[in-house]
Order: sequence, then structure tokens, then C-alpha cells
Amino acid sequence: MTGPEGEPALAAVLTAAGADPGVRGVVLTGSAARDLRGPHSDVDVFVVVDDPSGRETTRRPEIDTIIVTLDELRAVPAPPVDDERWWTRYAFADARVLVDRTDGELPNLVQSWATLTDAEVEAVLAAYLDGYLNLIYRSLKSDRDGRLMERRLDAAESVAWLLWTVFALHGRVRPYNKYLRFELDRRPLPPAWDGLLDDLAAILDDGDAAAQRRVFRLVESGVRARGHGERIDGWAGELPLLRGETDDG
Repeated sequence: MTGPEGEPALAAVLTAAGADPGVRGVVLTGSAARDLRGPHSDVDVFVVVDDPSGRETTRRPEIDTIIVTLDELRAVPAPPVDDERWWTRYAFADARVLVDRTDGELPNLVQSWATLTDAEVEAVLAAYLDGYLNLIYRSLKSDRDGRLMERRLDAAESVAWLLWTVFALHGRVRPYNKYLRFELDRRPLPPAWDGLLDDLAAILDDGDAAAQRRVFRLVESGVRARGHGERIDGWAGELPLLRGETDDG
């Protein structure tokens, strides 16, 4: 067997799962599932059970074996939740179901963790869009007033809020930073967003005002396209500065 499934640590997990009727599934995640393993990468695998009694998550240099119940997977964490379960959702993007004894329920649950429903998109926008707008507004005010360090700090802080917003606008969970470039290569955003990585680099390097405005205009268009223009219109007095439509902006 080739691939991560043939490696001794994962092969042992799969052999044990095959002999254990209490195991309902095995899901490969992380860099191994994405074919991105480097010399320091391990293997990440979820072992899905009904009853976790007598089982425990183990973390070794070669493999992390995470015990999770089927009921826990059924309880997909709703955004925004400031806990590990919410952040774990992206772990299931590109995950490979290696064992399934749920009559197809497990692959569907994996998909539910990796993507956002329309209701979840609205919840993410409610949680992150206004924070993003607040931070770029502060950054662009500092740019206007010649406070370059402050411009840079607020611009850098805005990026996390921005990424939640951008991926939510496309029905997707924000990728971990490690996988951002991979995610955009594997599943590109619409062509209008092709310059996103370059703009992010410019924003993070020095809070580049032009890059911030380019991205803002794309966000504004996406928010309005989803029928939530009121979230932008609430910033009506600041929109010329955000868009770069003023002589002093």
C-alpha cells in the first residue's frame, strides 16, 4: 500500500480499527490528507466511536490519534464559537474517510464540518465583518493622518477578520494560515480575487492603503451580492475613506 495509509503508524490504527466493532470510522486529516507532508510532518487521524470509554487521544511524533464520538461530529459547532471545536472545522477540509461503518453518514458529516450553510455564513458575517471594517477604517484614518505605525498595526490586525469574512462570502471555512496558499490553489476564489495573496502581503508588510482599499471593494461587492448591503451602509459616512474616493483618503 502506498501513501500515508501504508505507513506503519497509520497501518496499525487501521488494523486495530478493522478488528474493533466499536470503531465507526477513521478519518485522515492534516498535511497527510492534503499530500503536503514535509520532513517534520506527522499523521493526523480521527478515530470515530460511539462510546469513548477506555479510549484516549494519543499524540506521538509519528501520529496523532484523536478519539471523537459520532455524536460529537453530529453536533457541528455553529459560528462564532471561540473554542477549539470551531477552529477544528477546517481540519475536515480535504479529509479522507478511510473507514466508514455509518452507512454514509460520516462522509456527510465531514463535509458539514468543512463548509458553511447559508445560516452559518450570516453568523460569520455578523461576527467578523464589522470588526474587519472597524480595523481598516482605523488603519486608513491613520494613513490619512500620517501615523504610519498605527496604520500598519491596525491593518495587520484586520487580516484575521478579513479572512473569516472572505471565505464565508464563498460558503467556506477559513483555512489555517499554513494552508491558505494551498486552499487558494486547490479551490480558487472567483477571478476578481486573484490578487488576494499579493494584497495580503502588502497589507501585512506596511499596511498599504491601496491594497486595503482594493480588498475592501471586493468585500463590499460580495456582501452586497449576498443581500447584506445594510451591513456596509451602516458605515455610510466612512465609505469614501474606505473606498479611496476622497481627496484626503
